[in-house]
Amino acid sequence: MFLTAALYKFVDLPHHADLQAGLQACCVENGVKGTLLLAREGINGTIAGPEAGIHQVLAYLRAMPEFADLVHKESWSDLPPFSRMKVKLKKEIVTLRVPGLDPNKTVGQYVKPEDWNALISDPDVIVVDTRNHYEVAIGTFEGAVDPKIRKFTDFPAWIDAHPELLPQAPGAKKPKVAMFCTGGIRCEKSTALMKMKGFDEVYHLEGGILKYLETVPPEQSKWQGDCFVFDERVSVGHGLAQGPHELCRSCRWPLSGEDKRSPHYVLGVSCAHCFDQRTDEQKERMAERQRQVELANERGEVHIAATMPQKFHSDESL
Repeated sequence: MFLTAALYKFVDLPHHADLQAGLQACCVENGVKGTLLLAREGINGTIAGPEAGIHQVLAYLRAMPEFADLVHKESWSDLPPFSRMKVKLKKEIVTLRVPGLDPNKTVGQYVKPEDWNALISDPDVIVVDTRNHYEVAIGTFEGAVDPKIRKFTDFPAWIDAHPELLPQAPGAKKPKVAMFCTGGIRCEKSTALMKMKGFDEVYHLEGGILKYLETVPPEQSKWQGDCFVFDERVSVGHGLAQGPHELCRSCRWPLSGEDKRSPHYVLGVSCAHCFDQRTDEQKERMAERQRQVELANERGEVHIAATMPQKFHSDESL
């Protein structure tokens, strides 16, 4: 069994580059793999490995004053969710590209998972899913607005253009807005952006969809479908049980059983969502890649291509 820990924290981190090497070494020494992002505004990422190794890495982080109160979310999987460990330096730990936006100064009001149903049932509240279009496609909250964005940096333009978020009369009060995402980090920035744009009543789901699925019983849930996750589990449901989806190795679209019955689905090569976007040369390269994966499986080995997407994915997931 492999323990997965998802974590983030917005905190002023002017020396973030100095943390990279030590954190990378700590993860490798403890058999931990995944991706951690470090920026001036904090840390974000998901790691997986043996339980003791994950706890060692978390203890290493929490020994630093900036991360003493770091919160993380845990889940388990039978197979290793990641194939390598990377600690990356970034300008932002979740990219939105809005100058002056600082979640450390102002964000929306946090709503506990057990209180979320009551909020989104209020007819005066507009519920907005802040995730990418392929994530929303396999599951969302009932009644939520889908911005149909391909990447998070599209979100500010969507807010400006979306009529439901604008007052219906001159001088009218802006509506109440409730936002949610996978683990909560996007909403730190999306709700801060809404506050910057003059929205007074802005809420977001504390701990994100993952905490909701972990906390709220299925019989009380307003969640519909599965939740996409950025590792080899692909999707999870209530109780964070692994979902039925598989990942298209060409475009990273989460595929259902029906998707795999499409004539455009070729294992490791294409699916109905990307078949027309790939050249013959790209398809040939992917077919060879899949052949190498299958040969490695016959030898009882795990080929790295079995857990890595292709380079020419058209969407920026994070």
